[in-house]
Amino acid sequence: MFAPPPVVETEVFARLPEAQDRADQPSEWLRLQQRARKLGSFLEGPSFDRDGNLWVVDLAYGRIFRISPQAEWTLVADYDGEPNGLKIHADGRVFIADHKHGILTLDPATGEVAPHFDRPLLERFKGVNDLFFAENGDLWFTDQGQTGLHDATGRLYRLSPDGKLDAILTNIPSPNGLVMNREETIMFVAVTRDNSVWRAPLLLDGTTSKVGKYLQLSGGGGGPDGMALAEDGSLAVCHAGFGVVWLFSPIGEPIARIQSRTGLLTTNCAWGGPENRDLFITESDTGLILRARLDVPGKRMFSGV
Repeated sequence: MFAPPPVVETEVFARLPEAQDRADQPSEWLRLQQRARKLGSFLEGPSFDRDGNLWVVDLAYGRIFRISPQAEWTLVADYDGEPNGLKIHADGRVFIADHKHGILTLDPATGEVAPHFDRPLLERFKGVNDLFFAENGDLWFTDQGQTGLHDATGRLYRLSPDGKLDAILTNIPSPNGLVMNREETIMFVAVTRDNSVWRAPLLLDGTTSKVGKYLQLSGGGGGPDGMALAEDGSLAVCHAGFGVVWLFSPIGEPIARIQSRTGLLTTNCAWGGPENRDLFITESDTGLILRARLDVPGKRMFSGV
């Protein structure tokens, strides 16, 4: 008989400061995506810089925050956008997947937000969602928009450092979080509305073939969202709407259930803390950053170039 994975409890690492709560302000994204729920923020896109600061985005109100190891918040940017994902390049630039504007960059010193790639062939993306840097500097990102089982036209893109854009996968029903395996021979893509994680083997010419389902989650919740890789190849998968982050072994066996006790929208995660063994999780409906101590360290996500 199959034994359920052990439960790992979380603790609250940081809470959105009351002064930054914008529940009384209009948000077009909340009006359309959350049926006008009164939320003070919608935190997503956690990523650590080399100084141990945690960066997060506020999708609902177009903000970028930096959180110190002492859980002190700094508002770095406040702009007319819908930032959904964030990653930090080896050169220090902050890259943002913005549902409204495409791929943006942010100067961490000045807070200036600038376009990086927004209109391939003069057509805008459906609505980019999350991003990942490969070791060679390639920027991978998902273009989710409003796709789903009713409209399976989401895409997975690769943008090379010289500006060449390739659509690696098309016809995805709601592509979301993404991460490569340790050898960077496989791309995992969270397919939210299919409640699954796809496995895309990468061929020598940079294309993919024989794409299949790596994981099939239960019907509960909204589906898999952000993901992060451990040093041993284990995969952390945020199950938004379920209040859980699952940890799967390299062969797809569930080995831990990281349980939120405060909310259900566990949307994304990143490794950090001492020895890189803490998993930090955005809980978007409560404005909280949760933390769980794990036995295995996370793989550091900086590009090697």
